[in-house]
Amino acid sequence: MNESKALQALERVRELHRSSDAEEIQLGSFDVIAAGAIPWRVFDGELQVLMIHRPKYNDWSWPKGKLDDGEAIAECAVREVREEIGLDISLGIPLAATTYSVRQRTKVVYYWAAKVSTSTVVTPDGTECDQVQWIAAERVGQFLSNPADTGPLDDLIAAQRSGHLAAKPFILVRHAKAKPRGKWTRAEGERPLAATGRRQAQAVSRLLEAWKPEHVASSPWMRCVQTVAPYVTSHALKLKSVRAVTEHAAHRHPKAAAKAIVKLLEKNRAQVLCTHRPVLPIALKTLASRSPKQVARVLPAHDPYLEPGSIIVAHHLPGDEERIISLEVHTPYHD
Repeated sequence: MNESKALQALERVRELHRSSDAEEIQLGSFDVIAAGAIPWRVFDGELQVLMIHRPKYNDWSWPKGKLDDGEAIAECAVREVREEIGLDISLGIPLAATTYSVRQRTKVVYYWAAKVSTSTVVTPDGTECDQVQWIAAERVGQFLSNPADTGPLDDLIAAQRSGHLAAKPFILVRHAKAKPRGKWTRAEGERPLAATGRRQAQAVSRLLEAWKPEHVASSPWMRCVQTVAPYVTSHALKLKSVRAVTEHAAHRHPKAAAKAIVKLLEKNRAQVLCTHRPVLPIALKTLASRSPKQVARVLPAHDPYLEPGSIIVAHHLPGDEERIISLEVHTPYHD
């Protein structure tokens, strides 16, 4: 890896922060970045996971692979599973990342859980993967070729025992880059995305595909609506307008903005909310109040909180207190 690509890889790691990762992962720098998932199902009351055999290495592992150019890490995880075993997954909760050395270079692999229906047919590509096998999760450890692969498996088993695999993603989006305020003379709510922002909106859409939320809510102001429009259009979804999270409404009535966010969270479904940078402190405080301290620590604490077009994924369960079990902060790839 040349110096330029190494720097790009390092920047991509900085663009992903997950509460599931150990401190050495969160603070470390790596030469090679990869991502994957552990497909799981419950069959006859038993938690099973899908192992794959890679003929190139003659080993049993999880579907995973390195990032393509211009790809976000979560996108990579979904693509690798689709290419290797033909599954079109939605990411579930994050699992422990693993790190090890390959030819004197440090490598990190980010994992997520991925629920699979018991009726789903798995089709190995024949090149990267030539065999697959569903195995009881409690017995998988003895078959794994790389001891490092047990970390995400242990997380998955623990999550199943605690009921956390049922968590749903609530995705908070900061709108993409808008035209400058100083150069806009019409109503603030009509200020649109800049050209860079429109490209970022496409990147947001690609990133949202990793979780496939079926419900999308947004501030009705133009720049927020345009940010989620590519995803909404591609899935023919109905966009829910939430006036309480516009800049002006949240400034005048912050309690109403917080209440609107809580109301969405309590629906406990895979969903998106797009809002503005000045509204983020209210949203972040709401997420933190429903998260254990060790989970909330990955939330950004300083203005501007998120780059334009960035997202926070909060996996949550029904309930009133500390029901967010994981948090992830993603910055999609953009120019």
